[in-house]
Amino acid sequence: MLEQQPDPNIFQQLWTITNELRQKLEARFSLNPESSTQDLREYSSLDGKIRGSLTAFSGEEIDWLVHSWLGNPEKLNFNTMRLTTWLGPHIKVPHLAFEFGTVPNLFFYMDYIPRIEMLTDLDYLERYYEPVNQTFLKLQADQRLVPFTSKSVYVRLFQSPISLCYTSAPSEDALELTRTVAHEMLDRWLIWVEEAEPVPSQAREALAARDFWLRRTSAEADPGNKLAVQLLGGELTDKLVRSLWGGIKLGGGPSYPMN
Repeated sequence: MLEQQPDPNIFQQLWTITNELRQKLEARFSLNPESSTQDLREYSSLDGKIRGSLTAFSGEEIDWLVHSWLGNPEKLNFNTMRLTTWLGPHIKVPHLAFEFGTVPNLFFYMDYIPRIEMLTDLDYLERYYEPVNQTFLKLQADQRLVPFTSKSVYVRLFQSPISLCYTSAPSEDALELTRTVAHEMLDRWLIWVEEAEPVPSQAREALAARDFWLRRTSAEADPGNKLAVQLLGGELTDKLVRSLWGGIKLGGGPSYPMN
């Protein structure tokens, strides 16, 4: 059986989708590039086989935004990219997560990261997750898509009830579906941001602490970190992980066990 060859065009089209989404975010929010991640805007492994880019932003309404990619589209069948937006504590609208890649099939993950415990706040569930349930059910029934189930218990716990996480043959139809659903997810989220009631000032500190803890834990518990250590080495991997949650801005030593 012949090994499937990488298709740089698929990667480039997925990266284009993330840039379209980022442009919408930049049109709505005032975003400031984080100087602490400046040297990660272009990086590579010591042997040059793996390349990547990571840019982080923050702003008055955005606590931390990461736009990144990792891989080698020309030579590898595994490439990944993400666009994750963590809101400030002024509102309780869910955070927004996109991840796309080739594994080697096309992969996408889109989700709204909850800010509260939904088992005890059914109003939050009804407001932010029930509207997406029909999309979830529609994609579950789409024969072009294969649901992706992580082997990690933590990853499955982290995902919301409407998490859209699938693989597909890398066709033009699948790419167009990915683009359409991604823009729907973002446009819906932007409306929520506009309509959100402000969080009382006395409750914002606790919400910010929860958000920060979740952002750090999700970055450090990512099972992909072990593979990243093999590809990039421990020092660069730790720097990338800390950049995902903002620890690189704070300084300090390794943020998670490297072994």
